[in-house]
Amino acid sequence: MKTVEQHITDLVDLVQPLEPRELDLLDAHGAVLAEPVTSPVALPGFDNSSMDGYAVRAADVAGASEAAPVSLSVVADIPAGSTSTQPVPPGGCARIMTGAPLPTGATAVVPVEWTDGGTTEVAIRRPAAEGNAVRRAGEDVRQGSPLLQAGVRVGAAELSVLAAVGCGSVSVRPRPRVAVLSTGEELVEPGTPIGPGQIWESNSFMLTGAARDVGCEAQRHGFIGDEPAEVLSTLERVIERADIVVTTGGVSMGAYDVVKEVLSNVGTVRFEQVAVQPGKPQGFGTVGDAAVPIVTLPGNPVSSFVSFYLFVLPALRRLRGLAPDPLPTVRAQLTAPVHSPEGRRSYLRGVLEYGRGSAEGAIPTVTPASRQGSHQLSALAGTNALIVVPEATTELPKDSLVDVLTLPLGEG
Repeated sequence: MKTVEQHITDLVDLVQPLEPRELDLLDAHGAVLAEPVTSPVALPGFDNSSMDGYAVRAADVAGASEAAPVSLSVVADIPAGSTSTQPVPPGGCARIMTGAPLPTGATAVVPVEWTDGGTTEVAIRRPAAEGNAVRRAGEDVRQGSPLLQAGVRVGAAELSVLAAVGCGSVSVRPRPRVAVLSTGEELVEPGTPIGPGQIWESNSFMLTGAARDVGCEAQRHGFIGDEPAEVLSTLERVIERADIVVTTGGVSMGAYDVVKEVLSNVGTVRFEQVAVQPGKPQGFGTVGDAAVPIVTLPGNPVSSFVSFYLFVLPALRRLRGLAPDPLPTVRAQLTAPVHSPEGRRSYLRGVLEYGRGSAEGAIPTVTPASRQGSHQLSALAGTNALIVVPEATTELPKDSLVDVLTLPLGEG
């Protein structure tokens, strides 16, 4: 059987980073910067006050104290956004608000709490050193300096800094459009009545949510039956609006594995068996005139879940313009024994916990889910990690140290 590493490599090689697009800031949210951003301006753009108070000449208040306050004439009020050019003369001051430009002549700001709050004349009870409560122009970002590097995901903080330096749009690799399809005559839409031998369809909800969690624009296209013509026509329709298609079901060796039947003679799709548990049957290739990548996952829910994070996620990261890294790995101690079939690498669902034990730097622990069958959904919701059992290992006792893949919590 094919190795896990080779299958990951093949799926990553199937895709290329999406072409950059110039998008308005909010439309760029969740996308990845395609090129570095250099600040076109200094930030702040001018000397300004960091608090409400009085703009003064520091020398005028050097001797101020509670016992002997210094009185200064208030010559101006300067709110945020003011364009006043009135200077502060010796012996004078200006009432100033947070963010307002520091007037000529002033060298410090006295917080209003250090004063009696006067409006025409103010008593100042404490000295203020040169530069007190003053934000200097360019102290955050200098004009022409690097602001954000290529490959950075545009989140809330990045949107803030881009807007602050006046960028109305930015060049990004857009979030991949993922089309999700599930197959099977036995499937029924949740919320509708169910009949004998039928089950409510769940895989496409899971995969669409997983793709959205990792920064894609995923669209669930529901499910289709086991008629080859219907499967083919549906695929032809959805690839027109997708950067990658992910299907679940119909890829094994059964008589009604329709995805395998249809795609075996379409495009470059091929089907293989990977030395992994769960998720041995896998397929991938390209379809349509535009050679849209397609990844076909098993229909068992847990197999589909594990396959997404092992194989599909690195390909989605490459589409986004990110390094196609696998899930992060930590070492953890098993709280219960585990078993695995020989010759296949197992990825067992588990709950990873940090900070247990009294010693500083205590090793994390991982508790295997009690139900590991590829059809058993109930433990998925509490799972935050996958326990790795190597191909040559069939069992590991409690307290063994194991590699554990941490599942993403979602980046929105």
